[in-house]
Amino acid sequence: MRFNRRATSALAALAATALVTTGCGALAEDSGDDGDLRLAAGFYPLAWVAERVAGEHATITTLSQPGQDAHDAELTITARAAISDADLVLLNGGFQPAVDVAAEQSSGEVLDAAKVLELREVVDHEDHAHAEDDHADANDHHAEDDHADDHEGHDHGDVDPHFWLDPLLMADLGDELATSLGQVSPDLADEFTAGAEALRAELEQLDADYTEGLAGCSRRTVVVSHDAFGYLSATGLSSSRSPASPPAPSPPGRPGPAARPDPYRGRDHGLQRGARPVELAESLAKGAGVTTAVLDPIEGLGEEPGDADYLSLMRDNLAALTKANGC
Repeated sequence: MRFNRRATSALAALAATALVTTGCGALAEDSGDDGDLRLAAGFYPLAWVAERVAGEHATITTLSQPGQDAHDAELTITARAAISDADLVLLNGGFQPAVDVAAEQSSGEVLDAAKVLELREVVDHEDHAHAEDDHADANDHHAEDDHADDHEGHDHGDVDPHFWLDPLLMADLGDELATSLGQVSPDLADEFTAGAEALRAELEQLDADYTEGLAGCSRRTVVVSHDAFGYLSATGLSSSRSPASPPAPSPPGRPGPAARPDPYRGRDHGLQRGARPVELAESLAKGAGVTTAVLDPIEGLGEEPGDADYLSLMRDNLAALTKANGC
């Protein structure tokens, strides 16, 4: 599921689905058993990759706690100490400013996913919304996400930091981490390489499942209330924010919010995300005659995640997308 920069602007909105996401920023507690290395990971997807690559050879501390918004997490004294003492800090530069600042004081290595991965360029939401309206289908679906309000005001610049929703980028991160850990602990380099290879095999299968499962969809656009789902473009789907997320101020010469086309027009199903924004999205969807479903941005796990992990949550999202888009 490689992202094609050229294809982004050409994605046609043949129909629209609105998706709501859950659990944004709710992260699992520290993972990993006592080991030779100490790793600090900014939030859950990073910690999950670290656990799979390092295995029993490292103790992994997740810096964002359950229930926190991963973007704006305020680091505890314990978290700051974990960063300071870590042999390696794994972060996503620009996504968690507090972690970026604290990592500057770390005595260990720092691996920044934003610097070693090819992240997707951000698509202008206003242009994308107009394109979807022009191509809207009479049988569209809407999806919402649980914490859209958590992301209001977050400007990630020119790239989309939510790379973990592309399994192949997660596999690339595993490879980069194995290389970095091998430099920190050369005696264990082969173990880390083996962990990364096993991880890639699982993630390539997940990517293949997404490609196959979404290949024959009757609707190709997903309407969401969260910016994370732009990486769906790698599957041939495109995403657009719903009215559940307030639009950014319009530049001079562009239509203002009042002139923005209604992404629910002509749709019959929507996806949503949680709490107050879910209520808003459901209200808007009801008024437009659409139903809603749920997508998870997988920035973290809930306080009682049970057996859920990155792979199971990605497969839950695939099931929601398949149903919502008539695949």
